[in-house]
Amino acid sequence: MEAPQSLIGKLYNSYSDGLHFAKPISSIRTNEFDLVRNVLQILQGFSSTMLYWDESGHRFRVRSGIYVSHLSHTSLYHVLNQFTYAATCLKMVESRIQEVKKSVPPPPPTLRAFCCSISTWLTWLRNGALKEEMKVVDSCSLTTPTLLGLSSSLSSLCAGAEFLFQVVQEAIPQAYDETDSPISASAIAVRILNYLYKKLTEVCLVQGGEEDAYRMILHAFVSTLLPYIDGLDSWLYEGILDDPFEEMFFRANKRIAVEESEFWEKSYLLRSAKLDTGRVTDSLLSIKRTNDVSRKEPNDVSGLAKEKGANGRDLDVCPLFMKEIARDIISAGKSLQLVQHTRMTSSESASGRIAGLSLSEIFCVTLSALIGYGDHISEYFLKEKKIVPLIKSFTGRQKVERSNESFQEMTCSDKEWCKFLVDTMAQKGKANLISCHALGEEVDSFVVEGNKLALDGNDILSLGFRPENPAITTSQNFLHANRDAWGPLNLSREFYLPPLNDEGLRQAIFDGSAGSFVATKSTDYTYGFQFGESERDRLKEDVTFLEELFPFPTLLPPFQEDDHVSEVFPFQENSTLPSRTLNWIGRVEPRNTPLPTVILQECLIVFIKKQADCIGRNILSKLLSEWRLLEELEVLRAIYLLGSGDLLQHFLTVVFNKLDKGDSLDDDFELNTTLQESIRYSADAALLSTPDSLVVSVTRNNATIEDDQRGMPVPTSTPRKSQGQNFGIDGLDSLMFTYKVPWPLELIANTEAIKKYNQVMRFLLKVRRAKFVLDKARRWMWKDRSSASINRKHHWLLEQKLLHFVDAFHHYVMDRVYHSAWGELCEGLAAARSLDEVIEIHEAYLMSIQRQCFAVPEKLWALIASRINSILGLALDFYSVQQTLSSGGAVSAIKARCEMEINRIEKQFDDCIAFLMRILSFKLNVGQFPHLADLVTRINYNHFYMSHNGSLINAPGSNAVPSKSGKLFAGQRD
Repeated sequence: MEAPQSLIGKLYNSYSDGLHFAKPISSIRTNEFDLVRNVLQILQGFSSTMLYWDESGHRFRVRSGIYVSHLSHTSLYHVLNQFTYAATCLKMVESRIQEVKKSVPPPPPTLRAFCCSISTWLTWLRNGALKEEMKVVDSCSLTTPTLLGLSSSLSSLCAGAEFLFQVVQEAIPQAYDETDSPISASAIAVRILNYLYKKLTEVCLVQGGEEDAYRMILHAFVSTLLPYIDGLDSWLYEGILDDPFEEMFFRANKRIAVEESEFWEKSYLLRSAKLDTGRVTDSLLSIKRTNDVSRKEPNDVSGLAKEKGANGRDLDVCPLFMKEIARDIISAGKSLQLVQHTRMTSSESASGRIAGLSLSEIFCVTLSALIGYGDHISEYFLKEKKIVPLIKSFTGRQKVERSNESFQEMTCSDKEWCKFLVDTMAQKGKANLISCHALGEEVDSFVVEGNKLALDGNDILSLGFRPENPAITTSQNFLHANRDAWGPLNLSREFYLPPLNDEGLRQAIFDGSAGSFVATKSTDYTYGFQFGESERDRLKEDVTFLEELFPFPTLLPPFQEDDHVSEVFPFQENSTLPSRTLNWIGRVEPRNTPLPTVILQECLIVFIKKQADCIGRNILSKLLSEWRLLEELEVLRAIYLLGSGDLLQHFLTVVFNKLDKGDSLDDDFELNTTLQESIRYSADAALLSTPDSLVVSVTRNNATIEDDQRGMPVPTSTPRKSQGQNFGIDGLDSLMFTYKVPWPLELIANTEAIKKYNQVMRFLLKVRRAKFVLDKARRWMWKDRSSASINRKHHWLLEQKLLHFVDAFHHYVMDRVYHSAWGELCEGLAAARSLDEVIEIHEAYLMSIQRQCFAVPEKLWALIASRINSILGLALDFYSVQQTLSSGGAVSAIKARCEMEINRIEKQFDDCIAFLMRILSFKLNVGQFPHLADLVTRINYNHFYMSHNGSLINAPGSNAVPSKSGKLFAGQRD
């Protein structure tokens, strides 16, 4: 008796037609061979019958229900998932690259080059699947392909697909596709280059089976870097910033012309990008290798901002590997523009190129030598005389025989970089370096030699790179392999009509005549009629000229389907070398996998530095010879450091006397008239090219106000003034001397430098004025030397102390500021390598003389300057007292007030000297600034004010030192 059927059994029977287990639909059953072909089709980007592209899910899916008889459902889907994941990666890469290429506006060159590199690798990977499919089709009758076998043979392809997808998603910011994206072209370029640079550093330590990852990143990095190198090439060798997409790390300020004084500081500036983390996000697609390939939620990554921080900060848009030389690059280009602006010849401007090669070509040759063979050839390029021995060591010659001729042909070694170099230099017309004559041999060769190539007695231009005739450029290999066909292909040999034998016609016409008007018996249209020789000669010259311009005009170029046009037709001045190098990187196994730092240093940075040094030497030569830099700096030294005692002597005497009388200095015309007279009648007038190149103006106290705002030292005790407001020690601070430095030296001695010179000059004028009034007071005292009272001796002693201080300080200034600082400046200029360094050295010179004259806005120098100014002001007060005594000081009341003033002057002098001795002798200050020790030695001559152990010595007529010093330092603490 049959057991009753359960509910589950009834359900099975209703769907399974009576079978215990459900039977699969026969149409979904397949075999492993068909699955292999379907897998290879999706790896090439096509949907198949069993594997299809899901537009909504953005992935390849396996059609549900398929099965093979010998594999379980789990095993089958596990094997297929790895292929669908790889195919999805390749499809997503293709989709992302197409989005970037079709974006509006079009992508900048660096991003476009990166996309081209990725597209190339995408094609190579899919070609691998195509070749595998061809093998499967060809071997179907012998062996049956399996999914496991395919998994083994395509393991590198699947790994490459996943790695390529990762590179694309991490390198290109997702925000680039957004219409309101704030990402600039320069920021995108730097992001991609920095990412590839870091990624190449990670994969350079190649483990087993990871060579493809290194080659992939190296290919992408080189391809992406080439547009950047081309921009640097035009900047470093032509002085042109060819950056229409604004990708470079610096930008041009078009408002500043080259002849303006602000050109060096403001014409070309480092580019910066303001990034807002709230707006700039990088949503990266992440595919997880699971049974069900799904799309994760986009991660909110601040792609650009996280590199250096965010919150709207200014970031320098410069690649990591360019930061150290970025300033040198900008300086070199600006220097080249300056030199070109002085009507430099074009041959001189291009003299920096190495063997006529561009920067990108040198990069490609040295890179291929380093990566492929471990050859370090950069040292040969750095010394151009070594290039010919370099080529000679890797080239030779072989005898080639064809039909009825034999000749010598140049041969290269098996090293690919040597072939790259020889072919590139041949394209650029550098045949003298690669011809057999360069190797010291006299042979007949069809290799380019000079400008023309011998061909059966006729002169035909060489078969090198000919942009005006692309057919010749693309057919070089064919022509070299078929020299026998050169004659028939030459149009000039087939240009004329064949000879026409018209002897019978002539006899019929001229039969019975006395003679023939034509000497010949036949007409040959090859040479024309006898009366048309000039026309024939001109026609022959035209044909020969056309033949030189367009040899073999009937030749059709043989193009293959997989040929790259970039290898045949170079862009602008570039040769086909970059494209050939990139293809070579993709097909060879690298012998070395150096760090990107080593690659860039060996193949790029060293040549950038060489060109920068070459430009620097050129402009320094012009600065020191043609532009007379040292001579102009000597003029500034003579004017602002009062080096020429005769140049401004008359002017200063007149000005000092006006201040003595209490007259105001507010008439620019009168001051400049006096200045021109002083220069004109000076023995040093020849220092200035024209007397009016130096002018003086009254700043209406603006200069002093500006110095106060900058923190310049202000005297702590203002000396008493008499006979007018301008009598004080600061009476000359309103004068501003302006010397017009000729272009381009005003880039060095600019407006800011002239202001610093004026600050030093104001201080030196105070010293000069103090010395002037003390000398004048001494003459009055000598006239009144008949009275030998105690007060008179006291006056003499105080005058000597003031004069000793002023003279000692003046000698210190002449020794330290005028001579020593100038010697350091000359030594620095002799060691400079660029205009930037010259400017730095000049600024250091200005800082040095400012510091030695205590005219810098720093606390230490402000303290010292305030006491020095006080002492110089006391000299004016002493002069005022002596002027009063000499003009009418017989009244006892006046004498008493004068004695009180003398006592005040002496006490303040002693206080200032005590402070200066303490502060100048402090060991820390002397150790940091040795010139302070020199000033102490001069002021404290014979240890008059301070003993060896640093204790102050009581000066005659002074209060006790303890009380003074206590009072002094109490004030200092306040």
